[in-house]
Amino acid sequence: MSKPTDNHSDKTEPPTDGASAVVKDAEVTVAEASQSSEKKPMKPGQGKTVALTLGSGGARGYAHIGAIEVLEERGYEIVAISGCSMGALVGGMYAAGKMKDYKDWVTGLGQFDVLKLLDVTFNSVGAIRGEKIFSVVREMLGDIRVEDLPIAYTAVATDLLAHKEIWFQEGPLDQAIRASVAIPSVVTPLVLNGRVLVDGALLNPLPIIPTISSHADMIVAVNLSGEDDRRRRIPDAGFNEAGELEEGETEEWMDVIREKASRWFDWDAIKTFSSRKVGVAPGDSPEDKISKAVEKKRVDKVQDDPDLAHETIDWDKLGIGKFDVMNLTIETMQSALVQYKIAGYPPDLLVNVPKNASRSYDYHKAPELIQLGRERMAAALDRYEENRTSSGPMAM
Repeated sequence: MSKPTDNHSDKTEPPTDGASAVVKDAEVTVAEASQSSEKKPMKPGQGKTVALTLGSGGARGYAHIGAIEVLEERGYEIVAISGCSMGALVGGMYAAGKMKDYKDWVTGLGQFDVLKLLDVTFNSVGAIRGEKIFSVVREMLGDIRVEDLPIAYTAVATDLLAHKEIWFQEGPLDQAIRASVAIPSVVTPLVLNGRVLVDGALLNPLPIIPTISSHADMIVAVNLSGEDDRRRRIPDAGFNEAGELEEGETEEWMDVIREKASRWFDWDAIKTFSSRKVGVAPGDSPEDKISKAVEKKRVDKVQDDPDLAHETIDWDKLGIGKFDVMNLTIETMQSALVQYKIAGYPPDLLVNVPKNASRSYDYHKAPELIQLGRERMAAALDRYEENRTSSGPMAM
């Protein structure tokens, strides 16, 4: 009896060449995807939108540049910006896609470059016309209008006659910035449509409210009036030899400034702002000088020195000018207003730049201040991404 024929085979037929190619292609695709995911890890802020508020603070506003750079590097998408004074300027440059041009310009400015751009007038309503600076700003921005920007933008100014905030959310961008940066008694006001417009910091140095309507995933505010950090005062930069004026040109230019300054500033204050040999070291700021004088007065009073019985300070010996006193007044006002704004509308993330990191008019320190902004934003984001909590108004 013969065995039945078994047509079934336990051996699997090898795939055709086409099937083999498909299998290999699938394997390659999986391998490439795996390698791609290894090479490009997900950024912490990937897919998250940010509404950014940039505060007022003079030259410290350069820190906004560094703060924005870090946000972008971590993958956050900025969908709205509000700002006043330098916050409005830096925010406007970013919204218009001109940040690189602006950064390249300001990082190349030395002390004499800044002084030559100030367009000093020392008239009754402002020490600086600002036309030289704003001609550069207008050239960078061109005819861009606020309503045509790719992201929502608000510049905040103050109407001196109506005593209220003015929000620029349409119209020429350079005009909005010009109105917002007109520091009272320093930069001449902008007169527009019957309004006399000056720095928005007069009423709102950290304008968070305009960003709320953007419905972003998080609101980030960069405050330039943070608590003092005695460890981080940025020293005066040295002069770049290539950027200095010729000796004759220097003397001629300084003579013009001296004549104008005599009607408004103390000449000693001008020298501290422009001399090669005079600089402000830690401990020699106007605040520090006043604090030392007050302490000395207290000690002398304790010792019952009859020659120092009067309740005042010899201001002439302090070496500070009218501008320093006025600047201290504005800084004090801004610090108080910022705390009220934060309490009323707390942001999801608050980044504080210490107000003593530099003087408000140290516009020749852009590289150092940009780096400071990077450090502060990076530290704040590290805390936020780890704990999902705000930095808090008194944090670094």
